[in-house]
Parts: sequence; C-alpha cells; structure tokens
Amino acid sequence: MRMNFIRNGIAAILFAVIPAMAHHSFDMFDMTKQVTLTGTIKEFQWTNPHTWTWIDVPNDKGGVDTWGIEGMSPNFLGRRGWTKHTLNPGDKVTVTIYPLKEGKMGGTFLHATLPDGKEMVMFDVRPPK
Repeated sequence: MRMNFIRNGIAAILFAVIPAMAHHSFDMFDMTKQVTLTGTIKEFQWTNPHTWTWIDVPNDKGGVDTWGIEGMSPNFLGRRGWTKHTLNPGDKVTVTIYPLKEGKMGGTFLHATLPDGKEMVMFDVRPPK
C-alpha cells in the first residue's frame, strides 16, 4: 500500500511538472541569434504569466512594423528592478531579443535601453559590444 502511495505521488508530480516545463519552453525562439530593435513602445502589458511589449520599429518602406516581445512574469522582473512603468507608450527604446525561429516579428526579451540610457536586463545576458 505504501509503495502505491509513493508511486502515485511521483506520477502526480510528473503530470504537474511536465506541462509546466513545456509551457516554459524556449523552443520557439532562436537562442543562437540576437536581434536589436530601435523603436517606440506601443504597449507594455504587465501581466501574468508573462509580460508583453509591443514596439513599433521603422521599416525600410517608410512605415513601421509592430514587434511582439514576450517577457518574464512581473514577479521575476520586479526582482530585477522593473516596474509596470519601466516601458511606457511613446518611449523610444532599443531592445535586444532572441527572435522567433519561424521568422515572424517577435521574440523574447534579453535587455532594453531606456530613453535615459539606463539598461534593463531580463536575464543576465549582456548586450554585445
């Protein structure tokens, strides 16, 4: 009986952990490339489970392309000095991301340089010099 309890407990933990690991996968991002974008913040969503940033980036046709950038949770970012007001609509920023593998205009944050020159990191990945 005790063995069944232990086996069922391990199974329950695995069923809880495996989907969470899949949810937090970085497989969709090309972690071998960094893309740097300079543009204007359209929207910054300080939401769980992930923050989202929408940035308008000028393109070579005279228009703008809107990029969607996934960030970590507010709790994770708050421990790194971010707040819901770190990025505001209209701010001119430079961000570096790992882009989507599929080539669409999106990715996951590495760091951002704010209008005052302050650098905010998502992970401990520093910008290339």
